[in-house]
Amino acid sequence: MHHRLSALAALRIEDPEEKVTAARAAAALAAGHPIASDDLPGAIDETGVPGRPAQPVRVAATAVPQRSPFTDEGRAALIHAICHIEFNAINLALDAVWRFGGMPEAYYHDWWRVADEEAQHFTLLHTHLRVMGWRYGDFPAHDGLWTMCEKTKHDVVARMALVPRTLEARGLDATPLIQAKLTRIGTPDAVAASAILDIILRDEIGHVAIGNRWYRWLCERDGLDPIAHYRVLYRRHEAPRLRPPFNLDARSRAGFTDEELGALSQAD
Repeated sequence: MHHRLSALAALRIEDPEEKVTAARAAAALAAGHPIASDDLPGAIDETGVPGRPAQPVRVAATAVPQRSPFTDEGRAALIHAICHIEFNAINLALDAVWRFGGMPEAYYHDWWRVADEEAQHFTLLHTHLRVMGWRYGDFPAHDGLWTMCEKTKHDVVARMALVPRTLEARGLDATPLIQAKLTRIGTPDAVAASAILDIILRDEIGHVAIGNRWYRWLCERDGLDPIAHYRVLYRRHEAPRLRPPFNLDARSRAGFTDEELGALSQAD
């Protein structure tokens, strides 16, 4: 199978565990092999994109119940929310592989790597959630990440600008705050969750860096100013406003320039 079609096949899988297995297997198969960047053969039927289970129930972000992480159920809901983000992140990485033709081969290898690592993150979190006595799907969740994928599906420049380097970059800001709260709680499950977030934060810096790299490459190719065009894109697609606090160290390691970091407070 065409390596990019294998990404589409994995994207359509509804069962989370089967999706993880298929994504990781396809990523391993694609590693080190040429990946064609030409248009995929035939018309692509997007029925079933993305594949996802009936649970969790998807609600508006404002309708997700607030639970205290100082209770067992509240911590489970917190881990579930992050688990849901990672499930959507598998889908967005697979979508980035199959959807956008005409990119350099390195682009596809980068996003296969992201899909593989997001699948690992989902597995770590889901295993932890099950140890706590819950499963993925037990709490309602919102679809902000995938909604932005839908908005940007016809524009790879917008996709790179607004998914990895906007929505995923917000995770760089939020993760240390979550870890600090888990440390204060101090229960064994909270400590274990914080350790998992160490792994995720490390990898997500690399994922945001990939978004930065390809956004800049595309802007250079198309003669666009990265900062000015970013403002155009996030207004056009109604991206969430960037709000402090910002993890400037992680953002710097993810490839944001000093000028971009200085522009964060002006991103409206």
